[in-house]
Formats: sequence, C-alpha cells, structure tokens
Amino acid sequence: MKLTLRQMQYFEALARTRHFAHAAEAVHVSQPALSAQIMEMERRLGAKLFDRSRAGVYPTALAERLLPAVIRILNETKAVEEMAESSAGLLAGKLRLGIIPTIAPYVLPALVPRAAERYPQLEFEIREGLTANLVEALLAREVDLLVAALPVSDAGLEEQFLWRDNFIIAKTPGAADVLTGPIQIDEIPAQRLLLLAEGHCLRDQALDVCGLRQEGKVFNFEATSMATLVQLVSSGMGLTLLPEMAVPFENRDGALELVEFAEPCPSRDIGLVWRRGSQRIEDYIALGELITAVLASATQKKAA
Repeated sequence: MKLTLRQMQYFEALARTRHFAHAAEAVHVSQPALSAQIMEMERRLGAKLFDRSRAGVYPTALAERLLPAVIRILNETKAVEEMAESSAGLLAGKLRLGIIPTIAPYVLPALVPRAAERYPQLEFEIREGLTANLVEALLAREVDLLVAALPVSDAGLEEQFLWRDNFIIAKTPGAADVLTGPIQIDEIPAQRLLLLAEGHCLRDQALDVCGLRQEGKVFNFEATSMATLVQLVSSGMGLTLLPEMAVPFENRDGALELVEFAEPCPSRDIGLVWRRGSQRIEDYIALGELITAVLASATQKKAA
C-alpha cells in the first residue's frame, strides 16, 4: 500500500468541503479526476473513506481518524517547500497572495510592478475574495499569505499590522444631506447610508462605526463592490463610508464631496496574516514593507 501526496491533498479537501465539486475546485482539478483518486486511495487502503448519498458526502470513522495525520503530513510537506523557497533568496519563487476586495484595487496596481522590479524572481499568484473564504483557503494551504483588515481571529494564524486606514463620509455635492466636517458619528443619517453586501468586512466595520447594529435600521441598497457604491453616491442616491486608501482612486474625478470625522477618527487596521509556523516570515515582512511604501505613496499623492 502506497499513498501519494496528491491523494492526501484530495482526501483532505473532500473531508473539509464534504462536496466533490467544491473539493475539486479547491485543488484545481476536474471532479472526475478527484473522484478517481479518492477511489484509488480507498482501494489501496482496502476500506471505504466516504459515505456518498443524496444528502451529501460524509467521512467514515476511518477517514476521521486518518484526517489529523494527513493534515500533519501536508503541513510538513508545505514547510519543506517553504524552506526550499526561502533558501533561494528573499521573495524568490511562488507566493500565493490572498487579498480582500476593499484593499486589492488600491494596492495591487502599484505593488505588483514594484515587487517585480525589486524582486524579479518573485512569482505572484493572487486571489481576491472575502475574508472568511480567504482564511479558509489559508488554513487549507491554498494561499500562503493574506492582506486583510485585522483582526482575523484563528489560533492557527499570525498577524502583522501594516497600516491604519481612516474612514471618510462620501456624499454627492449639493445633495440633501447637509453634513459639514468634522462630523460626529451620531450625525450620520442612517437611512441614507449605502453599504457593501453581507460578507464584506467593510460592511461590518461600517455598522460598528455608525452604531447601526440595533434593530430598526434599514438600508435601501447593498452593493457588491466599492466602485458600485461610489457610482450610486455620485448619482445622489445616498452616502457611504469610504476608506481613505480608496479616495485617490474612487474620487479621481472629484464627483464626491468628502466629509471627515471628528477625532478620534474611526478606522480599520490593515495587515498581513499567515499560518503559524510558516518558514517564510522574512518574505512576508519584506512584502509588508513594500505594501506600506505603496500606501504611504498614495497618501502623499492625496495630500498633494
């Protein structure tokens, strides 16, 4: 009996997702290919690993016992790969970066060419997604590093703060919302506030900042992207909470009126997140320095 790392990867993905199609997507293969490897693994072990039914896919008792050992082997294999990558020099080789959509468009356009110029042997793979999905991908070893709003609570992860991103109220010039800065949080007209849809951490931060988690607060629209929110606000539909890093991009044509908060200004913390025990922390710190430089440059341009 001899199992392959590929079979163990497929086994772990199926045990985690409990869905053949989702598992196949997670490991970037077709569903028939994943199913064939799972069946081959069962044949080699001489035992059933998953119960398949219309209700779903469930690990057998044997699979539950095997899973911790399989995860340990996969983690140790990843650690060996990271050691090899780190020995090639700082930020050399493949780095799979996950980044949330309320940061990605304001960091990546400057970060990628700057990283390529300074670290020509770096090979970026970038995945944009919601925080919860990216954390799951990080724990599943599908990405190496996240850029996200902190904190990201999980005992298996480590974080490093990079930047404090202040919030600003964005509205249409001359609209009915008469707001003059610096504005107090309790002066925000909740019924006019437009937010990102459920799942975006920026939505949760806006609710917390504005104290709008109590019952009776109704929002007339939820957008799936910051660009959509800005277009709606610029057309006079309402106002929104805009991260400061987004201002040079989303208000480049000056269509928005920006109202600053009174001190202490509400903000979000931006940082890096990686798996505890990773062998590439020096790489992550170096990339964090590049990201901080990109954000500082954007802030200076805004001030100018």
